[in-house]
Amino acid sequence: MKNLVGACIFGQSGGPTSVINSSAAGVFTEALKHKNITAVYGAAHGIKGILDENFYDISKEDPQELLLMKNTPSSALGSVRYKLKPVEADETDYIRLLEVFKKYNIKYFFYNGGNDSMDTCNKVSKYLLAKGYECNIIGVPKTIDNDLFGTDHCPGYGSAAKYVATTLMELCLDAKVYDKGQITIVEIMGRNAGWLTAASSLAAYKGLGPDLIYLPELPFDVDKFVSDVKTVIDNNQGKCIVCLSEGIKTKEGLYVAEAIAQASAQKDSFGHTQLGGVAASLAELLKQKFGTKVRAIEFSLMQRCAAHLASKTDVEEAFMAGVTAVRCAVEGYTDKMVIFERQSGKDYSIEYKLMPIELAANTEKAVPLSWITNNGTALSQEFIDYALPLIQGDTKAPSEEGLPRMAKLKKVPVNK
Repeated sequence: MKNLVGACIFGQSGGPTSVINSSAAGVFTEALKHKNITAVYGAAHGIKGILDENFYDISKEDPQELLLMKNTPSSALGSVRYKLKPVEADETDYIRLLEVFKKYNIKYFFYNGGNDSMDTCNKVSKYLLAKGYECNIIGVPKTIDNDLFGTDHCPGYGSAAKYVATTLMELCLDAKVYDKGQITIVEIMGRNAGWLTAASSLAAYKGLGPDLIYLPELPFDVDKFVSDVKTVIDNNQGKCIVCLSEGIKTKEGLYVAEAIAQASAQKDSFGHTQLGGVAASLAELLKQKFGTKVRAIEFSLMQRCAAHLASKTDVEEAFMAGVTAVRCAVEGYTDKMVIFERQSGKDYSIEYKLMPIELAANTEKAVPLSWITNNGTALSQEFIDYALPLIQGDTKAPSEEGLPRMAKLKKVPVNK
């Protein structure tokens, strides 16, 4: 819908990343340039902020602070894990959203997140279209899991992958320094797609990485795992480093963390099982099997927001994803998600394009099985060639007294 005149609102949803605020900076700085956009709002805690009429007037922010968001990790506006019910089941939230959009004359809506967030974006878009309310809606991709369908890669992945690979190189030097054997098991985020765990192979590519890598794309067999580890320690002076995804499952589809612990994990607000603890469970198992020193390390939240190791490529692409979303919306596009299309040729480059948002909603992109090698314990050169360009360059927040200067937003509330 072209030539819409009205306010825009931007929200962040799902897990934080090192560069989600870079996308926000792209949206805000670009939106403030367009005459058709009469006001620029930032929703507090995503879709919940819109439902509660809790959002900020971005025009009140210092332009320099908005630019500092490029190197400030996590979700500056506050995130949320709130799943809209199908409109057929409960229209309450949708009625409320339409009411708020009308009240503030919101004609542009940008939502930044992963699979579930794109589902929210898609539902809102379809509802407003059905009700005849003109509003251009664009999804801005984000997820360290790198599992959004339709895009070559996702903002947030390159920086998280760089953190994983760099930390593994440092850990490898530490864990193998002693004259006695030690098994180290590193648990990395990844529910159903192993892209982030696969990044540990970049460390192996540099000769300082894990001996064994396990992704959730393949069923995990505990007996095979024990055998794999024994083979490594028998040939490596009792030393072995293992990297595995938190979401590895048995052939029956049960999360290994649950199977080993024999306990049901809790679920988050999106209905996903809250994972974690698989490394500790397997470490205890190996300790009993081999009677050797075993360390379990969970990268946990650190891998998501390690802006001090952010990829410059990732930061700049995330920023341009936000800029592209605004430009496309002003041109009249709606019901789309920004995607990255990798161009052929020796040198790495991408084009920013649009895809129907419904294709990304609740759809996961897995690591190609052909890239998983060595009987399910390593990654191929194809993965290395795919991932290396995404971690290039260094960029970080300016330093004050030896510590990073993060963005400090005023967060001036919009008057109700």
